[in-house]
Amino acid sequence: MSEAPALLAADFGPPDEALAQAKWLKLVEKTLKGADFDETLTRATPDGITIRPLYTAEDAVTVARDLRPRDTDRPWDLRTRVAHPDPKHANGEILKDLENGAASVLVALDPQGGNGVAVGSREDLARVLDGVLIDLATVALDAGFLGPKAADWLGALAKAAPNAPMAFHMDPLTAWMQAGVSPGPIESHIFSAATVGARLAETYATASLFLATGRAVHEAGGSNAEELAVMAAAAVAYAKAGVRAGLSMDEAWSRIVLGVSLDGEYFTGVAKVRAVRALWDQLTKACGVTVPARIEARSSGRMLAKADAWTNLLRLTAAGFAGAVGGADTVVLGNFTDAIGLPTAFARRQARNTQLVLMEESHLGRVADPAGGAWYLDTLTDQLARAAWGGFQAIEADGGIIKALESGLIADIVADTREGQEASFADKSRKILGVTVFPNADDKTPEIETPPAVPTDGPDPRLPGPDSRCPALTPIRFAAAFEGA
Repeated sequence: MSEAPALLAADFGPPDEALAQAKWLKLVEKTLKGADFDETLTRATPDGITIRPLYTAEDAVTVARDLRPRDTDRPWDLRTRVAHPDPKHANGEILKDLENGAASVLVALDPQGGNGVAVGSREDLARVLDGVLIDLATVALDAGFLGPKAADWLGALAKAAPNAPMAFHMDPLTAWMQAGVSPGPIESHIFSAATVGARLAETYATASLFLATGRAVHEAGGSNAEELAVMAAAAVAYAKAGVRAGLSMDEAWSRIVLGVSLDGEYFTGVAKVRAVRALWDQLTKACGVTVPARIEARSSGRMLAKADAWTNLLRLTAAGFAGAVGGADTVVLGNFTDAIGLPTAFARRQARNTQLVLMEESHLGRVADPAGGAWYLDTLTDQLARAAWGGFQAIEADGGIIKALESGLIADIVADTREGQEASFADKSRKILGVTVFPNADDKTPEIETPPAVPTDGPDPRLPGPDSRCPALTPIRFAAAFEGA
């Protein structure tokens, strides 16, 4: 027995957009009760981009889209970050994460144990990665100025498995931006990383070498466009260094991962990830290269609160949503207790499971570029990409990323933006849940880990020559001004 398919739209005529818009405006005017439409319902982002309440077909723009088929079971790489100072404890966290849904791990290294695992040698890193199948599970590094040495350690541990999917993530520029000083010329650190990367690229066919990111700008209070502009400038600097170290133009670009920060504003986050691809297309096209972008999205640290830290779970979920819908290849969500201290096993489970729910229960990865065709999101993507491209051009006009940092150009721009954002939180035109609105008088501070310091001896990252200096981009938290912290 067969029946003709039911045509659900058969009884409806073609949509009358003008009539629908008129009806909507009439309802809005009634609700506003005489209040000014633009003043009430439009807002400006820190980049000066105006967000309107309604977008129509007249706003349609063409933006770069990522329509590659995605694995419906694992549409993005679920990555967790490990920074516990004790190598043995860190190893336990890594194995637990990989056994319970994570696909890869980002290991923060710091021989002093203050901002990462106390690793100062290949043997130390081996203890951290004991039991990890490096040829199957991606291991990414966050080692600051020790990046080239840490890359060599990880390369040795991979035992020349050519397809080991490692992410060396060498990124001396971010370390310099945050510290304000480099141990030796920053140009030497970049070239050292490129030289080590070119050597490792001969053995490891799929490993990425550099992480180009504007994360330091974001965490210091900069805007989305400012962050993306610095990301683009860093990518150019690393690609040039790679070519100088002997990589072909295609390989130099293909070994770069783009890093982007995501906060709790998920629509802006979706557009931001999509704008990264637009910028990448422009950069690679200008260099005569055609390689797809690889994007690692990390949740923002500056959005987290100590007061009523449980509300951070909402912010992290929104960030994860934005990364997934925007099309990030890898998503790293922090822990809801990160503003307080190191996470317990419970906090780490929450970070993993947030992504697992988004992936396996909400099925956010089953549609390629789900934001494509949405007039609002396409417009915002285009506006962000254009604003970031203008910022990138200004950096290049100042002599490139190093000169723009040394001159204070970037730091001055970020400082102005930070002050504007802080003012908007102070006058409550922007709100922080659990802090400036709906504070929880019965807030119970979550438990955290309080490990003892376990410093170890590490190699000296200093290179010959004078130190390079720039105004430091110091990380902030917007909630701190209201928490007495």
